[in-house]
Amino acid sequence: MVLDSTTLHSSIEDPVLDRMNFLNEITFAFPDAVSFAPGRPYDGFFEVEEVHGYLRRYAAYLGSRGAGPAEVRSSFYQYGPAAGQIRELIAHSLRQDEELEVAPESIVVTVGAQEAMFLVLRTLFATPRDVLLLVTPCYVGIIGAARLLDIPVVAVPERDGRLVVADLDAAVRAERAAGRRPRAVYVVPDHANPTGSTLDLETRTALLELAGRQGLLVLEDSPYRFAGPGPRPPMLKALDRAGCVVQLGTYSKTLFPGARVGYLVADQQVRDGNGGVRLLAQDVAKVKSMVTVNTSTLSQAAAAGALLSADGRLSELSARAAEHYRRSMAETLAQLDRRLPESRRRALGVDWNRPDGGFFLTLRTGFRTGVAALERSAREFGVIWTPMEFFHPHGGGEQDIRLSISYLTPRQIVDGTERLARFVEAMGPASHDAGRRTESDAARDAGTGSGTERDPS
Repeated sequence: MVLDSTTLHSSIEDPVLDRMNFLNEITFAFPDAVSFAPGRPYDGFFEVEEVHGYLRRYAAYLGSRGAGPAEVRSSFYQYGPAAGQIRELIAHSLRQDEELEVAPESIVVTVGAQEAMFLVLRTLFATPRDVLLLVTPCYVGIIGAARLLDIPVVAVPERDGRLVVADLDAAVRAERAAGRRPRAVYVVPDHANPTGSTLDLETRTALLELAGRQGLLVLEDSPYRFAGPGPRPPMLKALDRAGCVVQLGTYSKTLFPGARVGYLVADQQVRDGNGGVRLLAQDVAKVKSMVTVNTSTLSQAAAAGALLSADGRLSELSARAAEHYRRSMAETLAQLDRRLPESRRRALGVDWNRPDGGFFLTLRTGFRTGVAALERSAREFGVIWTPMEFFHPHGGGEQDIRLSISYLTPRQIVDGTERLARFVEAMGPASHDAGRRTESDAARDAGTGSGTERDPS
């Protein structure tokens, strides 16, 4: 049987679903290139034996709470509850690190934050009138999840790398005037992917005030919160007094991504037609039971053991990695300054932001940074990066680059920034017209027309 692609869900043909695979493909195609593309945690601190220790620690914890050998065995090997079996430990961790009091019943343990996004979107968005607001540029995973669920998205572009709450307010009003219902806004307030920016306390407060006034839910994605130096502003969820924030969390960037353990906190009340009240988390867990049934109990056990090893303090478990990211970011910025000093940056029309930690920073150029430019960069200069247009749902970022520093060694940072500077010089004003022709030629060869080659905008 041969299926016609027009009979499949329309998202299958959407370039947004190719973006993560494309970066993997180009990395494999140029194995000697230095890659600033992967948003992975640094794995130089991972030790296999630690995982065994975490599992033993969790088993001992269950035993100390009265579980017998059969119950402990079941907790590792059997299916578990859809909402998760380590919710009390997650609630304790939030209390320890964030002074945030949440009931375990308001937590759902998920297969990473990506599943948490999918579940909460499926639960909240009921009609074609419901729209999701995205502060852009934004994480490609939320764009893809919305696309798979046929949820319309509205971009709220940052200005000078910052969320302007007045722009979000205007977008909400415009959607309502057009007869649509702005249901939620998605934000990454700490060391955001892809920009590396962090919301200051004033912006956090203004965002929550707007959400409460407009009846807007805030989806707070916080994977990079402990990927930089402290002190850090309070979480949106910790500041929330109106019950607007659904927090999406993950241990992929802090403990280890291989476990694929995340969670969401959804303590909003839902009133049914009979006047009964339940937690939103209960409805999310119902959806999960039909998607992944439950999060791997073995993975939950490993994550739980790690949390127990530091009395729930994720900040303590992440301290060494956070210092590594701080040093790596500082070294990357220093090397960029060295390779592209201020006078040269002005001549080339190049600049970048300066996060103090996290995984990412944004480099702004004076040329088109699409797929064709990336392929040239990898092939001729041995350096890979991510086009920022990948992170815009409706176009934008066509001259910007995301650099991820999290996975690189100090030597790779030195070599990679040197190669990147040579690429930027080659794409500068003197060769700008040639660069544009190269992009057009690549697009024509791909059969998609000038300027759209595998354009993921």
